[in-house]
Amino acid sequence: METKQENVIPTDYAEVMQKSYIDYAMSVIISRALPDVRDGLKPVQRRTLYDMYELGIRYDRPYRKCARIVGDTMGKYHPHGDSSIYEALVVMAQDFKKGKTLVDGHGNFGSIEGDGAAAMRYTEARLEKLTQDVFLEDLDKNVVDFMPNFDETEKEPVVLPVRIPNLLVNGADGIAVGMATSIPPHNLGEVVDAVKAYMKNNDISVKGLMRYLKGPDFPTGGLVVNKDDLLRIYETGTGKLRVRGKVETVKLKGGRQQLVITEIPYTMIGANIGKFLNDIASLVENKKATDIVDISNQSSKEGIRIVLDLKRDADVENLTNMLYKKTKLEDTFGVNMLAVADGRPETLSLKQVIEHHVDFVFDVTTRKYTTLLNKEQEKKEIQEGLIKACDVIDLIIEILRGSKNREQVKKCLVDGVTEGIRFKGKSSEKAAQKLHFSEKQAAAILDMRLYKLIGLEIEALQADYAETMKNIAIYEDILNNYDSMAEVIMKELDQIKKEYGTKRRTVIENAEEVVYEEKKMEEMEVTFLMDRFGYMRTIDKSAYERNKEAANAENKYVFNCMNTDKICIFTDNGKMHSIKVADIPLVRFRDKGTPADNLSNYDSAQERMLYVAPLASVKENTLLFVTAASMCKLVSGAEFDVAKRTIVSTKLAEEDSLIFVGSADEMEQVVFQSEGGYFLRFQKQDISAMKKTSIGVRGMKLAEGDKLDHAYLLESRQEYTITYHDKPYVLNRIKLSKRDSKGTKPRI
Repeated sequence: METKQENVIPTDYAEVMQKSYIDYAMSVIISRALPDVRDGLKPVQRRTLYDMYELGIRYDRPYRKCARIVGDTMGKYHPHGDSSIYEALVVMAQDFKKGKTLVDGHGNFGSIEGDGAAAMRYTEARLEKLTQDVFLEDLDKNVVDFMPNFDETEKEPVVLPVRIPNLLVNGADGIAVGMATSIPPHNLGEVVDAVKAYMKNNDISVKGLMRYLKGPDFPTGGLVVNKDDLLRIYETGTGKLRVRGKVETVKLKGGRQQLVITEIPYTMIGANIGKFLNDIASLVENKKATDIVDISNQSSKEGIRIVLDLKRDADVENLTNMLYKKTKLEDTFGVNMLAVADGRPETLSLKQVIEHHVDFVFDVTTRKYTTLLNKEQEKKEIQEGLIKACDVIDLIIEILRGSKNREQVKKCLVDGVTEGIRFKGKSSEKAAQKLHFSEKQAAAILDMRLYKLIGLEIEALQADYAETMKNIAIYEDILNNYDSMAEVIMKELDQIKKEYGTKRRTVIENAEEVVYEEKKMEEMEVTFLMDRFGYMRTIDKSAYERNKEAANAENKYVFNCMNTDKICIFTDNGKMHSIKVADIPLVRFRDKGTPADNLSNYDSAQERMLYVAPLASVKENTLLFVTAASMCKLVSGAEFDVAKRTIVSTKLAEEDSLIFVGSADEMEQVVFQSEGGYFLRFQKQDISAMKKTSIGVRGMKLAEGDKLDHAYLLESRQEYTITYHDKPYVLNRIKLSKRDSKGTKPRI
């Protein structure tokens, strides 16, 4: 028995990985994440709309369950997760995300405030009239190419015959591999005007197009306040828009006022509205927006309405500027006009987007009128045959009566073959031999009904023939004359603008950079309190003096500091977190504080506090750092005067951790205590002064498996007693040794 020889092809692993990754990346870019410049749709959107078209879910027919649409799309055209298809369907129905909705949703399709849509089994949908008229019309006229679906059981369009630049009208966003697209929506009427301007003058500049298309038109309204940057953005296809919400001032009785936000930036859609309200609440809590008395979100289906009630003497202008500066009421929208053009991803200028679309529309229109012309020419051939037949109808009846079968009649009508046909006379036979109808004409004559011989019917046939000839002339003129085709396209665009155009919602203007003058905090000394659970608060210094005994007994850390200072928290994992004293609630003595976790990056579940002190004190002192592995060093406190909220306070070896951080300036000696019960006392000056990025020097020789448990800083003149094995133990009496010694065990 012969053994089958294996054909092994040695391949470089790096080459296989590179090719596989590039193939995957291109698949994501072309087949999933980026829209096509021609119809402005991603594959999932295109397939969903085409499936709805195929299912007959038109704008004038009843809604159908979204689950049916999603399931059908997934089974026929888009073999991916149902959630991605439903999400695409939902977005196409949300009027606050799209310039023009493409799907008419019935049921809960989410809200502008970030509420999700109901499950697909509850919601229903159908096509919008715009989608049917502008996106899917003429699909039956061979206007676009079709390709096999994933299992080659169906055909799907490569692109939809969209008659407007949907990439501009509805915008796009998508993240591919190594690239992303972000295109803002625009006003349909302005886009149509820009397309017509380009068709009239192909050499028009981007600046010229912007006389018609002023800039983005977001469905949420708002303002674009960097008008001067728009030309550069549309010329390069990339840039940043500065978008703001619309704020109105309402005067109430008694001299009080309200700030009412009626439009929000497009970037605030969804959960960012809740974040915006929380940001305002934080500004009020931190005493930065003291003019705000109350915040209420009165938004409804009618639109956005966020009301801020103000004090009587509020500085409205400064407050508005603070909202622009400190919250998302002013934000940036990054533009990156990336789309698939000619099969490859490309960043396009405004003119290039319109250029690609116009070329596509001309191609679609050419294919449409070629199909219509072919149909009219077929109709003309049959009509000419029927008119000619009416003139010799008596002869045709004689042929029919004298023939044995349909085939015999057909041969006589097409080729003049009279064999086997009985005629009344020779003249009839000679006339029959001269007949020369085409195959289609002969078939039409044989299918013709007798009532068609009525005089009025013959007149109608001749009128139809005249109409057909007129249509042929029109279609040939459109196909052979650029201006005629352009006129047809522009008429269609005018009709679309008339029926579906809306007023601009977003204001385009130039606005000065917001200037917000933060009110200077009145500098004062406060007392900082932190209990053993990590809850911190500040109280008035006089309140501390009145409750000094209770404050010291109930709290782990108690010290005075300025309200303009910072609090430094050193932890066992080698980090230092800083908190502005101004951010710590200033409360009454008996009020509960706020956890350090809420005010900084400190995580009580992952790290343990070792030392807490005001920055003013830290930066004027020298700190001693000691680790479990007995590494120690002295670091100048000035190194911790940084702007960052969290920094690495010391470098740690693997598996090592800090056990002690303390102010060492006033101290002269150090005592180390190990878990094994060894104590070592030596002079502080034996420890090297180093940078915070160094590991340090060894302080005590540890036995195998032993590690440091405590470190103490001592003044040589002051006695320092600890409890060891339930007995007092005076640290000053430990034998004074050198650093890097083994230490001694107490005899207790």
